[in-house]
Amino acid sequence: MTVGAEPSATPGAWPISMDDIRAAQARIGAYLSPTPLWRHPALDEAVGEQIRVLVKHENFQPTGSFKVRNGLSFMTALPPDERRHGVVAATRGNHGLGLAFAAQALGVQATLCVPVGNNPEKNAGMRALGARVIEEGRDYDDATVVADRIVSREGAVLAHGSNNRFVMAGAATLSLELFEQERDLDAIVIAVGGGSQAVGALTVARALGRTVPVFAVQARGASAIHDSWHARERLTRDAANTIADGLATRTAYEMTFATLLDGLAGFITVNDAEIASAMRLLLRTTHSLVEGAGAAGLAGLRALAPRLAHKRVGIVLSGANVDATTLRRVLNEEL
Repeated sequence: MTVGAEPSATPGAWPISMDDIRAAQARIGAYLSPTPLWRHPALDEAVGEQIRVLVKHENFQPTGSFKVRNGLSFMTALPPDERRHGVVAATRGNHGLGLAFAAQALGVQATLCVPVGNNPEKNAGMRALGARVIEEGRDYDDATVVADRIVSREGAVLAHGSNNRFVMAGAATLSLELFEQERDLDAIVIAVGGGSQAVGALTVARALGRTVPVFAVQARGASAIHDSWHARERLTRDAANTIADGLATRTAYEMTFATLLDGLAGFITVNDAEIASAMRLLLRTTHSLVEGAGAAGLAGLRALAPRLAHKRVGIVLSGANVDATTLRRVLNEEL
């Protein structure tokens, strides 16, 4: 069995363990430093309800996103004989940037499949790291078909952004850091695109015996996983339209859905105007640039604030890679 062809999780089982997460943490530690967990009092005041907001700054990662953890975890677990075939993935950018960073560090060829019209800055960043970028299809789900075609034609190893336990274990290292940095968390609000962040938080909390509820938030224009969670079955939607391109997925994923179904305390959606408002608020109160997916956790927290009054709540600024056109629209309040 290869790293790039991970099997489905056993029905009813969670796909990663704390052993997987600690192993990933050890492998990626040579490449990354822990990101800060900071409190911003001005942000607390803006959220209200006497909530103390603890911000995990994954937007400070070298690729501007937590997904560099995923890429390094995957690539460092890949045996040398498989690295020679190269890796391929579908991405809206951050997963691809993480893989490209890891591929450059380890001397592996990365091919990254993005939809037509993808964030041009993310595309440029992947190319700058030495990756081959293929632009084809209308959205992320179409790009997965292109990636599968390259696996068949070229023998490259598939690095799926969600359906791989090494990818998920890499994402979970951020939650392990978060719990080590703050022992008095009352809740966590996490954005969901594929679900690796949320699965990581749930797994770490359970393994450490921490009764910390995890709430998920998804963009209303790309709500397939949210809708699936509430329907209690995996659903696929025809479209995923949101400024939060990291959340723009049309289906629920095999290796993450069961854990989300089993573990989440709640799941809500926020619209693009609420995401844009959260981006502006973070810029004012934390002086941090975040992309739509990076601000969705805060947008969700603001919607959940009455339920989380007087709590210490963790959120993740998962990425900073917003393109200039979208940022201009956000700052001009055009959404």
